[in-house]
Amino acid sequence: MEFGKVGVLILPEETDGVKLLAEKHHIKITILPRIGTSYKKSGEPDQTLAYQLMGIEPNGNTCPFLDTESKERSPHGGYRCKIYEDRPLACRAYPVIESSPVTLDTKCKFCETCSIPSGNINSELESLLEIKVKMKTNVPYIWRYATGIGDKQNKDQIKTGWFLV
Repeated sequence: MEFGKVGVLILPEETDGVKLLAEKHHIKITILPRIGTSYKKSGEPDQTLAYQLMGIEPNGNTCPFLDTESKERSPHGGYRCKIYEDRPLACRAYPVIESSPVTLDTKCKFCETCSIPSGNINSELESLLEIKVKMKTNVPYIWRYATGIGDKQNKDQIKTGWFLV
């Protein structure tokens, strides 16, 4: 909770594409750092391994690319993604959050009804494994970015900025 709301993981090589998609769809987005690395223990990270796309609500919820205005719904009943074909790797991996054993996000509305991995599970696992490979590092210090975004009742506990983990 102290690090605030976590956004959708965006790899450094995806940030420009996500920004272009936002411009194309006339959507205002907020991309913040998420994970950094450094060879020194003080200051800030030397490199950012991942960024995060924040939600549009004050508490950080609701991806800006979800079509909340249309009456159209996705196959599981949720809002449709405006950039589904071009979505970031983390979205392609979802709802798989661990590969061994395969673990699905307990907050996934679609998983509530199906509960057993099926369909695109291999594609989702491949996406997750690709993210894991890109996150591997031998750098000694890992940093996490606190977004300062979250529920009002927790505002006093939520930090902002880089923190060594």
